[in-house]
Amino acid sequence: MPLALKQALSAVTSVAALMLSGCGSEPVPPAPEPVTTTATLPGAQSAPAAPLPAPEALTDVLARLADPAVAGAQKVALVQFATPDDADALDRFATATVDAGLAPLTFQATDLTWSDTEYGDVVATVTIGSADPGPRHSTFTFPMQFTLHEGAWQLTRGTADQLLELQAQTPLPTPPR
Repeated sequence: MPLALKQALSAVTSVAALMLSGCGSEPVPPAPEPVTTTATLPGAQSAPAAPLPAPEALTDVLARLADPAVAGAQKVALVQFATPDDADALDRFATATVDAGLAPLTFQATDLTWSDTEYGDVVATVTIGSADPGPRHSTFTFPMQFTLHEGAWQLTRGTADQLLELQAQTPLPTPPR
């Protein structure tokens, strides 16, 4: 019998025993605590047995994405499901950091955990700042998700779409005349 079914039957039996005991003189023992692991929840996945990557493995992906010296075509492999059509958007991101006077950016990844929704993905809290911390430069922190593809870490497409505006921009409607 599967563990989850045993646990469910145990809980039902304990509740039934409590209800049937009524106001008897003997105390009813407490119900056993259910043991819940991600492996027993329907649809849930357990974390990989492999160790989490070093934070630098993830921040290196971000540093290359933000590096204006790396061509957009070379950055495509750094983003999950990216295509050559995304190269211009990747270049625009790096150019924007230079134009804003923020380049080079610094990245610090902390609180690395395995994703509870996408098996094998890693979620990290990433703090982004400027290497030249002037009075107008500040840092911001954002949760980011990474996936391992062919032995190399990539920023997930969902995170990239949020940060880098890779999704095609919808043109504004033409105003009526």
